[in-house]
Amino acid sequence: MNRRPLPLALFALVALTPVPLILAGIWLGEGWVWAGFLYMSVLVIAIDQMIPYVAGDAPDGSEFPASDSVLLAVGLSHLWLFPLAVWAVAGESGLTPGGRTLVFLAAGYWMGQVAHPAAHELIHRGNRWLFWLGGAIYTSLLIGHHSSAHRLVHHRTVATEDDPSSAPAGMGFWQFAPRSWIGSFRAGWAAEDALRARRSKNGVHPYHAYIGGAALSLTSGWILAGPVGVLAWFGLAAHAQLQMALADYVQHYGLRRARREDGRYEPVANCHSWNTPHWFSSALMLNAPRHSDHHAHPARPYPALRLPDDAPMLPWPLPLACAIAMVPRLWKRRMKPHVAKWSG
Repeated sequence: MNRRPLPLALFALVALTPVPLILAGIWLGEGWVWAGFLYMSVLVIAIDQMIPYVAGDAPDGSEFPASDSVLLAVGLSHLWLFPLAVWAVAGESGLTPGGRTLVFLAAGYWMGQVAHPAAHELIHRGNRWLFWLGGAIYTSLLIGHHSSAHRLVHHRTVATEDDPSSAPAGMGFWQFAPRSWIGSFRAGWAAEDALRARRSKNGVHPYHAYIGGAALSLTSGWILAGPVGVLAWFGLAAHAQLQMALADYVQHYGLRRARREDGRYEPVANCHSWNTPHWFSSALMLNAPRHSDHHAHPARPYPALRLPDDAPMLPWPLPLACAIAMVPRLWKRRMKPHVAKWSG
């Protein structure tokens, strides 16, 4: 069957639908927030399982110039939704404790599963304004260093022991998460220092911008709702960062590049990232589940990412795999035969 790639309009519709649901819940009643929460936590997985459609690949060389418009819409929605969600959770929004909790969960899921993939795409763009929009998203999530560490460290050292964001087989997620955050922060800073030394650049060090932007973000939380607003901002950022760490953990778990006789690692190949073929979660996450092709072609626009035949496939949609990964014993037991297939 000749399957077509997902249309750009579908990416926009699926990725942006939770935003008006959350906003309606803040202003019109908690039923709308329930809709946003269930959309992110249940509907995505249910549709993936009920309609097992696998989208086709775009023709090689497809550019999708309008794809950046969707990224821009998601990015600006994030920067607007974040402070509003903080006010709804911690300020005088009139929501019940249950409603505040639902806003927290729904907004955090959307930021981690939609705004993060959008920011990830943006930091790979050559346009500096798009790059800085991606950086602003990560900085608001108090993880601005991901803009540097992902490009300068992860893409170079993926699937090796030198990459803090590639988990070896047998490492549980709760052991991986702090290792990844701290290791990426340090490695990204060192990489930026080395880059600036080679290029003799002056101006603001990116890490100073990340740290300053994080302080400004938390100050915004204080302005919105005092010390509780700071806690809400930090909590929402932590919630989104949890989704980010889970995605990194799941998409590279147990996959390793071999060392060659000259001591260098073999080139990155399709077999060094886990993928999922499920269409609805791919639309929601802007094709982030097509991870092998992203590592092979980092600048390729997300609608054009391909699903290689020789790439490892997870047995579950990516959001469900991330949920299973939070139970390390279950995750390691279920993944053991799949990892063994690709570790020889």
